[in-house]
Parts: sequence; C-alpha cells; structure tokens
Amino acid sequence: MKAKANNSILITGGAGFIGSNLCEYFLSKGYKVICLDNFATGHRHNLKDFVTNENFRLIEGDIRNLIDCQNAVKGVDYVLHQAALGSVPRSLNDPITTNEVNVSGFLNMLVASRDAKVKRFVYAASSSTYGDSEGLPKVEEVIGKPLSPYAITKYVNELYAEIFGRTYGLETIGLRYFNVFGRKQDPQGAYAAVIPKFVMQLMQLESPKINGDGNYSRDFTYIDNVIQMNELAMTTQNPASINTVFNTAYGDRNTLNNLVDYLKKYLSEYNPKIAEVKIEYGPNRAGDIPHSLASIEKAKALLGYNPQFSLEEGLKEAVSWYWKNL
Repeated sequence: MKAKANNSILITGGAGFIGSNLCEYFLSKGYKVICLDNFATGHRHNLKDFVTNENFRLIEGDIRNLIDCQNAVKGVDYVLHQAALGSVPRSLNDPITTNEVNVSGFLNMLVASRDAKVKRFVYAASSSTYGDSEGLPKVEEVIGKPLSPYAITKYVNELYAEIFGRTYGLETIGLRYFNVFGRKQDPQGAYAAVIPKFVMQLMQLESPKINGDGNYSRDFTYIDNVIQMNELAMTTQNPASINTVFNTAYGDRNTLNNLVDYLKKYLSEYNPKIAEVKIEYGPNRAGDIPHSLASIEKAKALLGYNPQFSLEEGLKEAVSWYWKNL
C-alpha cells in the first residue's frame, strides 16, 4: 500500500542524529510522527524545532522493554527503526549492553510491529556487516565475517528481519548505512563520530588525531541521502525491493587525510587560522576495516535512488550548520 501524507510513522531513536532528521523531514511532508527514545544517546535539543508540532508525539521508552514497543506501534502505519547503540569501540568495551539494545531490542520491535500489523518495517542496518570481506565496491549479497560485537548485532538484525518477512509476512527493508554525517550529529562523548569530532577540534584550533596513517578510506554519506533512502524504502511499490537490504551511501570513497583537508578548507573560510592546524596520527583502531566503498546500483535499480550530496557538498552544508550551532 502506498504511503500517504496522513499516515503515521514511528521513528525509534527519533531524538538521535539520524532519527531527529527523519522526524523533521516527515513532519514537513505532513505525516504524523511518533518518536520513541530513551535518551541514552539522543538529545532533547534535537527535537526542539518540532516538539510543539501537533503532528508530533514523543514517547519516552526503551526498546528493551516489549511493552514500550507495543505502546509505540499502536495505530502506526510504518516503522523507521533507528534506535541502536552504535560505535565499534563501545561494543568492544561493553558487548552485553550493545547486544541487549541492538538484538533483543530489535526483536522486540519486530514482534510489536508484526502484532500491530504495520505496513512496513524499515530499519537501520550497517556497512559493518561486510566485516573482513575485502572486495570493493561492497555489494549487498557478498559479506565477510564480522569484526566487532557491533557488526555481529547488525548482521543478526538482517537475519531476524528476513525470517519475519518470510515467516510472518512482515514487510522489511534494511538500509546498510555507510558513515553517515551531517547536521545534529553529536561531537561530544567518548564515541563521537569522526566528522563532528574533528570539526569541533578544528574550530577550537586543536589538532585532530587520525587512527593510523590516514589512508583508510570511507564512503562518507550525507544525511540528506539517507533521508531519501528511508523515504524510498518506506514508499516503494516494487515487490523486488521488499524483504531485502540496500547499501545506503554515495558510492564514492575518500581517505581520512582527504576528509581533514576538506574540513580545514571549508572551516578556514570562517577562521583562517584553522588552515594552519596540524594533524596528529596514532595507532589503528581495533575492529576497523581498512576500506569501505558501496555499490549503490541495487538501490538505483529497485528504488530509484539518486543521491544528491557528495562528501564535499555534504561537508559544506555540515560545516555551515556546526559553525552556527556549536
């Protein structure tokens, strides 16, 4: 059934970086949006621009609690499941909590969605699922062995979603996110993503520290490309796109050295001193894969995906947002 603007969407983890951007976008399209979040990693300030919108409802709850999940999906047409404990290092430090949230919590959401007869369950998968597979670009049907507890949990999500599609008829689509960045991404905390962390350090004229020699490469993906993929996954009428997974990326890769060069270039437009900040290098990080590049041909063919923001274009937008908001 085709999504309509008066349909309701549950966005789990809706106070987080990606979740809050999805909330904002779908509210602007006229959807009714329910946000489920326990604020473990999400922030109330991410919701401030739309928390008073009559089409928005916040439920404080935890996906590890089945009753919270059941309450959240009542009367909901679509679920965009973003709630998770991210970060490879966090999962290495605390695999039990990562598993409780990412596996048990995910299973709770699947059960609640199945029982509530939601039309479709779109969930955040991860490029970490490719593990030790060395081939580039990464294609959805070829994965390796996971390299971290986090990667294991995200792969288990895909297996559970496939079973719920095949066994219970729940329509599921997984989106394997590749290094998402953009507005509202948190630069604070021990597990901050590299781009907002480096932006904050450069703005303070501090030297960013790169793990390794800076030649590891990533398919950095701007938030607006991710929003586009979620909307396409939620609304697609192509039967071949249901109960499968899609890479969610730009389809290009840049080294960490390239990334820092771009950041210094764009930030120095606001403060020329930033161009002179030196970069530090440290040891490689456990669980990191050397190179990541997505094939987006499957998403283009089955969903009509057409990403609009390259790394450079996305960084210009992100740097502008951080300069105004940090």
